[in-house]
Amino acid sequence: MADYCSHDDDACPHDEDRDAAIPTEVLDAVRTLVRWAGDDPEREGLLDTPGRVARAYREYFRGYEEDPREHLSRTFREVGGYDEIVLLRDIPFQSHCEHHMAPIIGKVHIAYLPTDRVVGLSKLARVALGYARRLQVQERLTAEIADAVQEVLNPRGVAVVVEASHACMSARGVMTTGAIMTTSRMMGVFREDERSRKEVLALMKLGAD
Repeated sequence: MADYCSHDDDACPHDEDRDAAIPTEVLDAVRTLVRWAGDDPEREGLLDTPGRVARAYREYFRGYEEDPREHLSRTFREVGGYDEIVLLRDIPFQSHCEHHMAPIIGKVHIAYLPTDRVVGLSKLARVALGYARRLQVQERLTAEIADAVQEVLNPRGVAVVVEASHACMSARGVMTTGAIMTTSRMMGVFREDERSRKEVLALMKLGAD
């Protein structure tokens, strides 16, 4: 995939250059889907759609171009003896399900119990987004985030909870608008010790009752 550009589709000065780098078969594939859906890819309103879709896919799936674990490589040891839970709540994300390529929209909560080092909070968000920007199932996304934190930071415990709505259910099929799927992965003390697990879930404001 080519470099991601942050300009708006209708105002980006780089569109012509970037479209030249898009393989013809990609543009043709979008035209085929438009035609199969029942419209004419040659009509005025759809002429630029193949390039726009291709550029959107570059953005949606740019997680394939990175190793999210690398965001955790820089850590800090000067934490004043702090050895309690570190938690980042409500990280918003958008992914796409690998079954229908429909949006998954939700939030991630990441917590860990450090040993002798911590990582910048923005790096936790980058890890979550790096895995989210791929074709996913929510269960695997949850596991990948937790495993990355555990493998790189080697903390005493990791807890990851993902809450999301799935367009493959809300916009098609059973049409269950408003349904939220929750997945979790507990590692270390959060898996082994019930009191620690309840503490972290309470801080996440989950299962506090």
